[in-house]
Amino acid sequence: MSGALVLGVDSGGSGLRVALARAGRLAEAVTAVSRTPVRTSAAGIDAADMMDQLLPLVRSLLPEPGIPVDAVAVGAAGMATLGDDLRAALPDAMKRELGVGRIALAGDAVTAYAGALGQRPGAVVAAGTGMIALGSDLTGWRRADGWGHLLGDCGGGAWIGGAGLDAALRAFDGRRGGSAALLALAEERFGPAGELPGRIYPRTDRAAALASFAPDVARCATDGDPVAVDVLRRAARHIAEAAAAVCPATGGDVALTGGLFRMGEPLLAPLRAEIAEQLPRATMASAAGDPLHGSLAIAAALATDGLRLPRDGRLLAVV
Repeated sequence: MSGALVLGVDSGGSGLRVALARAGRLAEAVTAVSRTPVRTSAAGIDAADMMDQLLPLVRSLLPEPGIPVDAVAVGAAGMATLGDDLRAALPDAMKRELGVGRIALAGDAVTAYAGALGQRPGAVVAAGTGMIALGSDLTGWRRADGWGHLLGDCGGGAWIGGAGLDAALRAFDGRRGGSAALLALAEERFGPAGELPGRIYPRTDRAAALASFAPDVARCATDGDPVAVDVLRRAARHIAEAAAAVCPATGGDVALTGGLFRMGEPLLAPLRAEIAEQLPRATMASAAGDPLHGSLAIAAALATDGLRLPRDGRLLAVV
């Protein structure tokens, strides 16, 4: 193997993923995974815990022990607000342990953008349990939503699941806007409707619990339930509004990434219509890769002096 050795890191709620490749040969990357999420506290994302998990993974991938890594890009959920410890400690630790010459620290929305669109102008919507949109004209970043399931993430999995459960409870109460079909599926998943608050509110993973009902909403919509169809239509409107808020005024590509969009046509059909209406100058594009691919692409661009994505103290910091 020849060329700069580059490392991409993707850290989130499901654990830590790493990919190692030569710049210019990213398709030949080798990967390793830790299913344990990096520890987070009131002080932010724990840099020492990340290094403790990261080093064994990277060393298992190196073609020879002790080979220095030329560039690393670390993408982490919460980097913008919880990344102070990473920004303070990670560069020196990586230089000391891996011989890293260059390092980029990025929010997971940035690595999602790089994975989906590379380094061209446009907007990316990343949606799973939550929802965030990030756009760029390559001179700066614009962000919309991503405020969590209590204050935002409108149109994301927790929002859809919550709207579906609202319709289920309306049917249980006999209020307008209820859906007997959603009520039946809610009781199938969570138990008797009258016990639903006790099954949801005490959970520490309330957002994930709400999002677990989103596929049931899609199932009802596929079967033609008008209330479920309306929930997904409203979700599509929210998602398109976020994309419109961040997309460059001159247009560009809009890509969708994240597990929510595996829901398929019940959501994608109204979303395409909303994007066409709200972003007439934009073009829908297929996401080229995921956030891990984006981290690796940022590292490769960094190693070859080709990074054109806007630098930002919290969204994309380069050391």
